[in-house]
Amino acid sequence: MPRLKTYYEVEIMLGTLDESHIIRTIEYWDLERQRRPTFDHRAVIVAERITARFFNVLRLLNRSVPMIAVQLSVFRLDDDAIVIHPVTVLDIIEEIDPGEVPEVERVDRAYWEKKANPGFLKVIDNIASLLRTASIEPRLTYNRHHVALGATAYNFCWFYPRTAVHCSIEIRLRGGGERRDAALSSLVDAGIDASPRQADLVTFSITTTALEQHSAAIGEVLRRAAEAASARASL
Repeated sequence: MPRLKTYYEVEIMLGTLDESHIIRTIEYWDLERQRRPTFDHRAVIVAERITARFFNVLRLLNRSVPMIAVQLSVFRLDDDAIVIHPVTVLDIIEEIDPGEVPEVERVDRAYWEKKANPGFLKVIDNIASLLRTASIEPRLTYNRHHVALGATAYNFCWFYPRTAVHCSIEIRLRGGGERRDAALSSLVDAGIDASPRQADLVTFSITTTALEQHSAAIGEVLRRAAEAASARASL
């Protein structure tokens, strides 16, 4: 059997990423690098939540330490179904655009009316209303494990049921990290606990009440995402 050419030093943490998690990951990576100096080594962090603050730290460290960061979320669809959703938020290689994904199983709104808490669909409907206020006509696609939102040829927002009252939202800001970082900062400044994902995604959980409180900030980010998706579709 041929020897592996790359080792991955993985640190897994329950909950939100913190300083000690990052330090341990680098320590493991450095220890194995010294033990096996003839191989390539990658430091891998896995956590339930990676906030904007620590994502920026990881991105800076990635210039010296080949680092991969994975945010692992768990969504409950009902009493019998749990979905584990790992997302690579930082990688040492260029990431594939997950906007071009294989076909998923389509369902209808009635499926989600039976499957999810009414608050899940209410969040989606309220966000659709925010787009209409900005003169953007939303297009909703109901899939078995999520609901996608678009306005042109590309989707730019995805909804996942998280708990009885929370809805997890992913928004894609096409056009690079700077656009994503600007949207992330505006959400965080508004008091929303948003996190980065991959090169152009932001994610956060919201309730209908919190959506009403932060509708201006969320609506602005959605407007930017819709415009970016429309610009790409026109190319």
